[in-house]
Amino acid sequence: MEHICGSKLPFWEPNLTLYTDLPDLPECFQLSVLPWAPCIYLWVTSPFYILYLKKINRGYITMSILNRIKTVLGLILWIVCWTDLFSAFHEMNQGHSNPPVYFVTPLIVGMTMLLATFLIQFERLRGVQSSGVLFIFWTISVLCAIVPFRSKIMHANQENGVKDKLRFTTFYIYFGLTLLELILSCFNEKPPLFSSVVTDPNACPETTAGFLSKMTFWWFTTLAIKGYKSPLENKDLWSLNKHDSSAMVVPSLLNEWDVEKSKAQSEQSMKEQATFIKAGTGAETNHLGSSPEEVEVLMSKQKESQKPSLLWALIRAFGPYFLIGSAFKLLQDLITFVNPQLLRMLISFTNQPGVPSWWGYALAFLMFGSSLLQTLILHQHFQYCFVTGMRLRTGIVGAIYRKSLVITNEAKRSSTVGEVVNLMSVDAQSFMDLTTFLNMLWSAPLQIFLALFFLWQNLGPSVLAGVAVMVLLIPFNAFIAMKTRTFQVEQMKHKDDRIKLMNEILNGIKVLKLYAWEISFKEKILQIRQKELNVLRKAAHLSALSTMAWISAPFLVALTTFAVFVNVDKENVLDAEKAFVSLSLFNILRFPLNMLPQVISSIVQASVSLKRIQNFLGHDELDPDSVDRRNNASEHAVTVVNGKFAWAKQDQATLENINVMVPQGTLLAVVGHVGCGKTSLVSALLGEMEKLEGQISIRGSVAYVPQQAWIQNATLRDNILFGKPYVEQKYRCVLEACALTPDLEMLPGGDQTEIGEKGINLSGGQRQRVSLARAIYSETDVYLLDDPLSAVDAHVAKHIFDKVVGPDGVLKGKTRILVTHGISFLPQVDNILVLVDGRVSEMGSYQDLLKQNGAFAEFLRNYSLEDIIEDDEVTVTLVDDEEEDFPEDALSNHTDMVDNEPVVNEARRKFMRQISIMSNDLENPKSKSIRHRRCSTKKLADPLTEKDKKVEKLIQVETAETGQVKFKVYWEYAKAVGPFLSLFICFLYGCQSAASIGANFWLSEWTNDAQHNRTQENVQMRVGVYAALGISQGFLVMFSSFTLALGKIRAARKLHETLLDNKFHTPQSFFDTTPIGRIINRFSKDIYVIDEVLSSTILMFLGTFFASLSTMIVIICSTPIFAVVIGPLALIYIFVQRFYVATSRQLKRLESVSRSPIYSHFSETITGTSVIRAYGRNSAFVLMSDMKVDENQKSYYPGIVSNRWLGVRIEFIGNCIVLFAALFAVIGKEKLNPGLVGLSVSYALQVTMSLNWMVRMTSDLESNIVAVERVKEYSETPTEAPWIVKDKQPPPDWPPEGNVEFMDYSVRYREGLDMVLRNLSLKVKGGEKIGIVGRTGAGKSSMTLCLFRLLEAAEGEIIIDEVKISEIGLHDLRSKLTIIPQEPVLFSGTLRMNLDPFDKYTDDEVWKALELSHLKKFVSNQAFKLNLECSEGGENLSVGQRQLVCLARALLRKTRILVLDEATAAVDLETDDLIQSTIRTQFEVCTVFTIAHRLNTIMDYTRVLVLDKGQVAEFDTPTNLIAQKGIFFGMAKDAGLV
Repeated sequence: MEHICGSKLPFWEPNLTLYTDLPDLPECFQLSVLPWAPCIYLWVTSPFYILYLKKINRGYITMSILNRIKTVLGLILWIVCWTDLFSAFHEMNQGHSNPPVYFVTPLIVGMTMLLATFLIQFERLRGVQSSGVLFIFWTISVLCAIVPFRSKIMHANQENGVKDKLRFTTFYIYFGLTLLELILSCFNEKPPLFSSVVTDPNACPETTAGFLSKMTFWWFTTLAIKGYKSPLENKDLWSLNKHDSSAMVVPSLLNEWDVEKSKAQSEQSMKEQATFIKAGTGAETNHLGSSPEEVEVLMSKQKESQKPSLLWALIRAFGPYFLIGSAFKLLQDLITFVNPQLLRMLISFTNQPGVPSWWGYALAFLMFGSSLLQTLILHQHFQYCFVTGMRLRTGIVGAIYRKSLVITNEAKRSSTVGEVVNLMSVDAQSFMDLTTFLNMLWSAPLQIFLALFFLWQNLGPSVLAGVAVMVLLIPFNAFIAMKTRTFQVEQMKHKDDRIKLMNEILNGIKVLKLYAWEISFKEKILQIRQKELNVLRKAAHLSALSTMAWISAPFLVALTTFAVFVNVDKENVLDAEKAFVSLSLFNILRFPLNMLPQVISSIVQASVSLKRIQNFLGHDELDPDSVDRRNNASEHAVTVVNGKFAWAKQDQATLENINVMVPQGTLLAVVGHVGCGKTSLVSALLGEMEKLEGQISIRGSVAYVPQQAWIQNATLRDNILFGKPYVEQKYRCVLEACALTPDLEMLPGGDQTEIGEKGINLSGGQRQRVSLARAIYSETDVYLLDDPLSAVDAHVAKHIFDKVVGPDGVLKGKTRILVTHGISFLPQVDNILVLVDGRVSEMGSYQDLLKQNGAFAEFLRNYSLEDIIEDDEVTVTLVDDEEEDFPEDALSNHTDMVDNEPVVNEARRKFMRQISIMSNDLENPKSKSIRHRRCSTKKLADPLTEKDKKVEKLIQVETAETGQVKFKVYWEYAKAVGPFLSLFICFLYGCQSAASIGANFWLSEWTNDAQHNRTQENVQMRVGVYAALGISQGFLVMFSSFTLALGKIRAARKLHETLLDNKFHTPQSFFDTTPIGRIINRFSKDIYVIDEVLSSTILMFLGTFFASLSTMIVIICSTPIFAVVIGPLALIYIFVQRFYVATSRQLKRLESVSRSPIYSHFSETITGTSVIRAYGRNSAFVLMSDMKVDENQKSYYPGIVSNRWLGVRIEFIGNCIVLFAALFAVIGKEKLNPGLVGLSVSYALQVTMSLNWMVRMTSDLESNIVAVERVKEYSETPTEAPWIVKDKQPPPDWPPEGNVEFMDYSVRYREGLDMVLRNLSLKVKGGEKIGIVGRTGAGKSSMTLCLFRLLEAAEGEIIIDEVKISEIGLHDLRSKLTIIPQEPVLFSGTLRMNLDPFDKYTDDEVWKALELSHLKKFVSNQAFKLNLECSEGGENLSVGQRQLVCLARALLRKTRILVLDEATAAVDLETDDLIQSTIRTQFEVCTVFTIAHRLNTIMDYTRVLVLDKGQVAEFDTPTNLIAQKGIFFGMAKDAGLV
């Protein structure tokens, strides 16, 4: 430097700089290094920055006042610098010889200022609103100018006046201007012209945020405030940044994937050529050489080897962005190790007396600065990683969706819908999770290496002892993880069993109540629950061990290292510097060591996912050119020449030798037996099949009606329009033609009714007609109708044929191909094509084919029976058939009959429940397989479901959104754990923190020995006590985890038991009004949270809380003045935390709500691909999917940012704690020993982590404790009367006679509804057989429910054999009555359990009952006899057999009073006769009440009771009633009995 500064100005003088109370830098240093530093920075970065600016172009920004000022200041700065330069030349002329530095520095600085001014303008032209590069440049300039600023003033004071007035003035002008530039660069420019920001009403402020705002995530604050004031809604969210949207992300990934595919193909073809050439040459020279088979083998091997790699595509698409994040991570890793070094210097500073105190302050502020920098850099890294993860997910989901629209049927077969949806949800998610950790793969080893390097420097080889302990802990943790995994699987199994059983119980709760079987089923549930809790307990013990390992690991490592260090060599002294620096390094080590196994396991998971996604994306695609769609000018609209088609390339051909010509505008019917390839032909015309040979051409556009109607989850109108614009006139016509107008009147919202998934709230016939309406509305040239008439009943079919398809229908003049089974329509079609076994057997008009007397004539003969029957009768037979499969169209007009009749209510309720299960429980696959029955349900249920859904939403909003959770809920949980135990757990946590503080205080005492040279005597004692304290902390941790586990199991058992108990005691009306899904949710989701999630959250919360607390205690103990700072810091902390929790909780909810539509839309698309392709709607559906994904990411993105926002703010508080701990240590240097300084600062360095986690845990705790509230809510619903009333128990043989008397009896279903029975009075003697008849809604079933007290009387009494039934316990009453219900309900379990759940009867009695109920033959033929397993709902028995099982139950109980609610449709006449005859013989002495639907069964009863509107209309013997010619006579006449 002497060349530049000359000999008079020395470059470095330690005495002037370091060892003085008034430090100053030498003049040469001030003139050279300080001004050069910012210049070097700007010149190094600007080439890269200019390149970057050339690449991006966001539109230019118009000149603003801000911009002008910046530019002018830059120019002035340049002038100021060069004033110095010219003055130096001037002095040279005068004869003053200045050293070269006076020329070089102003020149360099001046040039740099010009560069900065150029950048200001260039940025404006490229649309950059705020510049990080220049901000950093101005910051460095100001920082470097502060030293001369102070120094010049000091010199002026010392020398009384200024020597070099010119340079003095220019410097202060320079300083002022740079400071101004720095302040100005904090502000933002206006957004560029024509940018999206201007047009978007709710743009994300990030795009326009300044550099500082981006670094600190300040731009998020507005949303945090909004979320704190009121719960966020969807409309409050910002729109997604353009770079993260599907429109940008998916194409970039697909382009890379296409590149990969073409690369793979080109390599493939190269190899193939090589193989052929080899094979060819070999074959010529030597015929025996290589056989063709070998070549074949070679080829297939090559095929396998060359698959396009998805990984490379992903890396090329998302890698560059991710690498920026990795660069930040690298910086952060390096800065992490600065603080331990600063700590070392701080401790040695407190050790040395008489050093200038500014050293300490400088170190304190350096520590603060490095922590702050680390915080900012770390969160930038996280932001980049999370955004990459988000884009990855968008890209993968988009790619899978697009692929699923074009894969072949063969490929579709290889993976089920569920699997493909899993690719989207699970596999894409596992990628997303991986990106956050991915950098740990190289960062963890780097951190471990650096930490060990510094430790080695500090303690020498004894570090290896500590490392050994760490390495040994890894397999221990791995083992625990393995075991936990197996326990989890086992527990999931139990949980599934429990939920399955619970579901059945809730579905059959009415039957359980009627039979008084609750206790037996409650036992079954509790048994499963017990197993579940046992597994939970084991898992909890394991996790207690792993917690102990994780908390004690750093301590054990420190202990072994220090013990080895002091014992290896007598010379080794453990002083504060060594001990606390090592401790802080060990703490750094702890994180990467724990992360590595996690990262590796998630990489393994992600690689599996990668394979699966890659396989799916590699499937074959349909050939878009297999059908020639060009408009060639032949008069045939559809032609197939020599067609041969198969469903997959290697399959047998399904259709061969197909030649079809369909003239323009004609109607072709395709007929043939089942499975002869009719549907395949339609698929071939659509291009869905593999074309093996031949050609197809279709003129114009196509509409397609599949055999199974495909309905979207959208409004009815959207289903019909299917993306076409709405034209009122045309739309009305279409509805009319498809006979949909009457149905619309039934639906609650008309054509705006939301249709459920898979068209759940439409009947089969309605679905088919909607599908047809969609085709008609699309106005295409060719219509392919795949048997649309089979799903509707005969008169509707006729209407549709006449109005739509037939010669006078809406579609006349269009080309129509109709697959049909309906013979009656064939005479009216133009041509008929007869298919036999995949070949065209004949084709021609109806008359021609009849004459030929071939396959067609035979086909007609087979089906001609139907033709003879009149149309009306056809209707009747069809109606009966249809009733089995789907809610019927023809019956939809009878809704007027429906009053409050329980039968209908029951059905309506079932339907509502199913809807609610679907809306609640998307994960539950069982809810998909609902059997549609019952016509009237749908019409009624609909208005209800709408309301119901709304109600449900409201309820959920109530529970989840009430801001802060009430303290009462925490108290509820504490009570469930046990109040004493709860306190004890907290006490244990306190003890454990105390032990850890104790150990560290002891360590600081031990290190102070070094100062007093007492090291040798008590090494053993020091090590021993340290070990004892540390190990006792470990045991306390374990003990507290164990007690927490114990408490959690207690709470889980107690909360579940009260919930279960209450649900069994809840009156029937509750189940009628509450969807099952909601109750099941309490038993599955909420109980799961209480079982597993809540306790681990509490554990983490307590851990972090006590860690933060102990830090405060330690710092206050060593420097009491610190207490002053705690107040303000705590206030800021609580403030930030409240904002964060409110906002993030709501964002989480919005994210999970917007997530399921992605998957449901996807699974819907997969099932309807052929329809979507036929109508050419691919791109529209892709757009819809993209929108749904973007909608989800829109709420996910603020969620990520909210965590970053929180992190920066909380860590800032942590950094302040570090600063103050260090500052106060410096201030109190005289009173403190180095051990205490080390202790308090090393504690402060750890606190950020615990503070950050504490907020997260508080937020998790709040969202999880809600589960307790929800379970509690359902454990406190009002209960029914007691099961047993001790002092009113009837005698065991009651009722001896079976006399039943109703006295002025009235009843209503629920409070506030009308009476169903009004003032009913009648007497029935024991042994009478009473038939109860009446119109629907007259109150027949209500009467029987009253006997069992499922409905409690509003007025009046029922007396059975002198006992008022309202006074005795419910079980006493219900166990003495028997009912054979209308719908037979069976539970999964053995047949024996279904007949006799309490094991009251012997096997012989059971067999006897089975014999009398005509089931003996069936059961004895089974392998397991009585232990035959019934599946859920008795699905493996026929409906008739189930009904007979119910009869067997009644025969076993054999009570004095039997109620028979006659089954309507389910039972065939044969079974019905069996039941009736059995009842007549076996229940001769009993009083029997039969609710009759078929009058012939009760014509021989003692008396018949006719109910009308809840009152007795007629009550007499059947013969008398017929003679009276009243209501009964009319009914009998209708039934044809009179």
